[in-house]
Amino acid sequence: MWTPDKNSHKGQNGKVMIIGGSQLFHAASLWALEIASYLCDMVFYSSVKENNEIVQKLKTKWRNGIVVPRADLENYINEADVILLGPGMERGEQTKLLTHNLLTKHKDKKWVIDAGALQELELEDIPVNAILTPHHTEWKQLWDKFQIQNSKIQINSKIPNSKFQINNFISKYSCTILLKGSEDLVCDRDQCISISGGNPGMTKGGTGDVLAGLVAGLYCKNDAFTAAVTASRLNKKAGENLWKKYGYMYNASDLMEEVRTIYKKQNIDL
Repeated sequence: MWTPDKNSHKGQNGKVMIIGGSQLFHAASLWALEIASYLCDMVFYSSVKENNEIVQKLKTKWRNGIVVPRADLENYINEADVILLGPGMERGEQTKLLTHNLLTKHKDKKWVIDAGALQELELEDIPVNAILTPHHTEWKQLWDKFQIQNSKIQINSKIPNSKFQINNFISKYSCTILLKGSEDLVCDRDQCISISGGNPGMTKGGTGDVLAGLVAGLYCKNDAFTAAVTASRLNKKAGENLWKKYGYMYNASDLMEEVRTIYKKQNIDL
């Protein structure tokens, strides 16, 4: 795990660009940007006009990032170390087009692809070293696309968390996959690790967005595999701690705050 140098200056400890949200899903990308702002020096946020206005109003309380109009997106993408694309984005042609255009134009950047962008992803657009964060339904969608494009590979798609499936996918697209579930599976070209933990409270809306923001913040200054594994462990340990305190009665905002506590106390082998 990378840690900031005591003599480091503003901007040297990571910058994350978060592109997400929609007229329907307002909060998802907000959880991601909030948790990312705890980990790196600067968070840039770009959404649809309605979401940008919501965040601007929140800045009376939240002052830890910059709201970027879509017209200025390119400049901030170039400045960012990592771009998180997808939390809160609706499925549809607009998301599909935006995802395609951004990924193909900025293949040299470090990407975390999540949620709506992941669901509309064209596989040939996946940048090398991107981190994909699917849940099981999203992974099945990705795998179905993979099988269509690689018809010679006949593997039983009824086992969506098969390491063999994921290894085949990664060998072609050179990415890292964080498959979310009751047991997370993190794989890259060289290694694969299962991460157990969590509880039914982590099915609440927003917990995956907290995880996506964690991954992006950690990816600024760590390799993709380290970022994904560390984020998964932090997220699951936070959920376990909250279960002990409150049972099922916690939400994504509670999870985010508990992650901070764990990170400080180092109650987890990172």
